[in-house]
Amino acid sequence: MNPIRDYISQLHATLDQLPEEQIAAVVELLHEARVNQRHVFVMGNGGSSATASHMVCDLMKNTRKVDLPNFRVIGLADNMPIFSAMANDEGYEHVFSQQLASFVQPSDVVIAISASGNSRNVLNAVELANRAGARTIGMTGFDGGKLGRMVEFHLHVPSHVIEHVEDLHLMLEHLITKILRSADSPEWTFKTLAAWSAS
Repeated sequence: MNPIRDYISQLHATLDQLPEEQIAAVVELLHEARVNQRHVFVMGNGGSSATASHMVCDLMKNTRKVDLPNFRVIGLADNMPIFSAMANDEGYEHVFSQQLASFVQPSDVVIAISASGNSRNVLNAVELANRAGARTIGMTGFDGGKLGRMVEFHLHVPSHVIEHVEDLHLMLEHLITKILRSADSPEWTFKTLAAWSAS
């Protein structure tokens, strides 16, 4: 048994099962949000919090184009004073939903990252986002949990290995950012990119 080879081989097998159509739909949704200057909110706990922060950084900085608006992206786990105040006074299960309640508008985008898909604070925030008419994206692993059934777009990593799930969530945010960086006009779509690549 070679644990290095096993880890890499299993990761490759999971990678081949990622939902390409859902990824393309998320790319188009985020481009639309950017063009229409909607806010994008990103959240997660623990390792997923790190991925959420990374995604905020990448969307904000690495997609800038002269002829397109910048992304209006906010990380809900990045402001520790407000995060800890909400946890202390409202309960940890409300740290994301109470922040969203102050800002989210219809057609904004809420990205929820949870390996298990069952983090209560993430679920509460997505419930609030759905009621507000926001568009919701879930990034999950394992069996998708409750989150997978609540969101409009579900990026599911079909693995029960937490390290693989977190690896591929980070890869997904990099992939999405890289594709969005290729957008060169408000009319750009993933379909036009695919057609150009095939020619």
